[in-house]
Amino acid sequence: MELTGLEFWKGKKVLLTGHTGFKGSWMAVMLVNAGADVIGYSSCTKPGPRLFDLSDIQAQIRHIKGDVRDLDHLTSVFDEYRPEIVIHMAAQPIVRESYRDPVGTYATNVMGTVHLLEAVRQTPSVRSVLNVTTDKVYENREWAWGYRENDPLDGYDPYSNSKSCSELVTHSYAKSFFADRDTAVSTARAGNVIGGGDFAHDRIIPDCIRAALKGEDIVVRNPYSTRPYQHVLEPVSAYLMIAAKQYENPEYAGWYNVGPDDRDCFQNGALVDLFIKHWGGNIKWINQYDGGPHEANFLKLDCSKLKTTFGWQPTWDLDTAVRATVEWTKAWAAGENVRAVMNRQIEAFISKNVSIQDKAHGECSEPAPSGTGFA
Repeated sequence: MELTGLEFWKGKKVLLTGHTGFKGSWMAVMLVNAGADVIGYSSCTKPGPRLFDLSDIQAQIRHIKGDVRDLDHLTSVFDEYRPEIVIHMAAQPIVRESYRDPVGTYATNVMGTVHLLEAVRQTPSVRSVLNVTTDKVYENREWAWGYRENDPLDGYDPYSNSKSCSELVTHSYAKSFFADRDTAVSTARAGNVIGGGDFAHDRIIPDCIRAALKGEDIVVRNPYSTRPYQHVLEPVSAYLMIAAKQYENPEYAGWYNVGPDDRDCFQNGALVDLFIKHWGGNIKWINQYDGGPHEANFLKLDCSKLKTTFGWQPTWDLDTAVRATVEWTKAWAAGENVRAVMNRQIEAFISKNVSIQDKAHGECSEPAPSGTGFA
């Protein structure tokens, strides 16, 4: 399918790590729909239902089973396929899992990034690299305003800290090896994402869905914690924008927050209320703290840099994001074609996104590089 607004990607050779994960699967589908030649690299270890399988995307990409901790194999894949653009999404992404397996988390999230960038360093064809990290990379002081890209990095838990390290690794490689080369490198720090096909444990919307399908009460362990929630298509489309812009002009390289406006930074309990509204029925939630490890209570992002540099604006509000998540989930539960649902949602999102960006650009001059990259 042709996607207006993503013409840049047609025919581009893209190596995407973590393509079998939740966000990675949405990214792979969007890239394929835009006409890109996608090489997916993932360890594919998670059991249970996976969006990657349900979306039937495997037949449309080059699907490679590999671990980013294996430098030799990763380098051989780069050598064989010679990608133009690299989007690094492979990670151990769960805070609680990082407490259970800190060594595995650091090995994947830190050394996996080192290996990825080392493979890029040895591959002259690569012109654009984007390392996807998280909003949790910042030293969280529980203050009331959003974190900016120049605030200190120092994640608390092993997951967040490993992603902070991944950022620092990327900054070092960008300055040490790519400053005098035609390869632009950026990082993107996104907030909490929701959307159809997320089956992870210890995430609030998947927990809501599992409870709703069983007719059980939804257990919310931190109902008053505030997070920057957004639909998965929000950061995925922003990642594509950053990667494309810096491919065309390396001066755009840097680090960027990707999150919702303040109105969509919800407390967990309020998010569950929104889910219940769209799901329907008589389900309810209960406040039940389970004594788990430390998690930040308040977190949001300041995305002024992304808006100023590219004229970017969020596309879907949280109500629309939850409604789209419920639509996908009910289609899946009914045995319907979820790829068709994904395609419709991607098309609707991109159409509105293009309209928003066109309006923003019509109100101001063409955005220019911010000049705040890896100098």
